Amino acid sequence: MSTLNYTESTFAPEAAVHRQVIPAGDFWMHEIKAGQTLRILDLEGNQAADTLFYNARDFTERYSAQDTIREQGAIYLTTGTRLMSNAGRALLTITADTCGRHDTLGGACACESNAVRYGHGTRHMHSCRQSFLLGLATWPNASFDLNKRDLPPNINFFMNVPVTPDGGLQFDDGVSAAGRYVEMRAELDVVCLISNCPQLNNPCNGWNPTPVEVLIWNPEN
Repeated sequence: MSTLNYTESTFAPEAAVHRQVIPAGDFWMHEIKAGQTLRILDLEGNQAADTLFYNARDFTERYSAQDTIREQGAIYLTTGTRLMSNAGRALLTITADTCGRHDTLGGACACESNAVRYGHGTRHMHSCRQSFLLGLATWPNASFDLNKRDLPPNINFFMNVPVTPDGGLQFDDGVSAAGRYVEMRAELDVVCLISNCPQLNNPCNGWNPTPVEVLIWNPEN
């Protein structure tokens, strides 16, 4: 397992041009202009913020886990990671990180995966995949109808998913804590879609989903 990489931010919360708390189980979708910085803040600790990014002018260009992993030669995301698109371009760059490591392999919870992992009695529970679909369905500025075909593998900010020696994934206790955050600078105009995970069935969030906060800053002069 790689060591954790911590980097503090220079941005003051009171200078943010946008600030919003996302309750557990809810979604947030917002455009971030090139040069702006987005912070995702883990308010109470070990909450998974499942996140997707799209080119705001062309939703067929979107975050690519494969290209991101290949570009940086590492499977965990942290300061310095360029979040690559399926067109081979950097959508955002992580510029600060007080959690130290984020997952881009574990994917989003879904009704189907809940049933497989935790039993059929959990199939009815709300999932990140449902939140993603709600976000896409309500976004007014896309040039075509957005649906499940437009859901690529996502980032799980603050989530700890070690890769085992035999190549499997292990959903482990979180490495985040209350007040930790990750920041990224948009390299293009992007749309960010966050599902603040409602998952109640694994230990990543201590079986207790909690709110996260998002903040956006304009470029520093």
